[in-house]
Amino acid sequence: MSSRERILIIDDDEKLCRLVKEYLGAMGYEVEGAHSGTEGLKRALKGTFDAVILDVMLPEMDGFELLKQLRAESHVPVLMLTSRGDETDRIVGLEIGADDYLPKTFSTRELLARLRAVIRRSRMTIKGVETKNSALTFGQLTLDEGTYEAFLEGNRLDLTPIEYRILLRLAKVGGKVLTREQILDAVADRNYDVFDRSIDMHVSSPRGKLGDDPRNPRFIRTVRGAGYRFLEPQCEKE
Repeated sequence: MSSRERILIIDDDEKLCRLVKEYLGAMGYEVEGAHSGTEGLKRALKGTFDAVILDVMLPEMDGFELLKQLRAESHVPVLMLTSRGDETDRIVGLEIGADDYLPKTFSTRELLARLRAVIRRSRMTIKGVETKNSALTFGQLTLDEGTYEAFLEGNRLDLTPIEYRILLRLAKVGGKVLTREQILDAVADRNYDVFDRSIDMHVSSPRGKLGDDPRNPRFIRTVRGAGYRFLEPQCEKE
């Protein structure tokens, strides 16, 4: 029983929680439910879960605030539910650390596929860390694959998991140009329509945190009509 993957669903719809628990339980998962934001955050931080399914609209504390506080202490994969189908909600969720989103009109098969995908990505990250030196240095920038943290001149950058993965992917290809599609492939197992439309925003955000001027960049250069490339230290004055 201890080897079963543990899932926490945080949603005030008790009927939905019960249905998800029954379905995922039949698929071999161990599922727990919480029905308010404060209860959900407490259980997410206290328990050892393989993934969290998180609703946006919650009593006491909404899903966005819960996710912000959770991300301050945990990198557990989060699949966010949105009932309104609002693109803004999905973008905000991804920006503050959700690993994927799913409309509440989801089918059980889609839920299972998305859940497996976020857990798989998380385990691939952990496996990669265990087999290599977790700290990568690029001039004054250090990326720690073990903690998902980035440091510039010794100061920690406040990056979301998606921002970190984008920066890491760009940095690890040795100055080669990555198209927007290649960046999407690096951070997702599927084609996010909303994420695709906001990919430039997701690149510009870590740029700002790096203090990069797009007109005279130190780290990330826009290649017009192609994509983006990371400027290695020796390339900074090109």
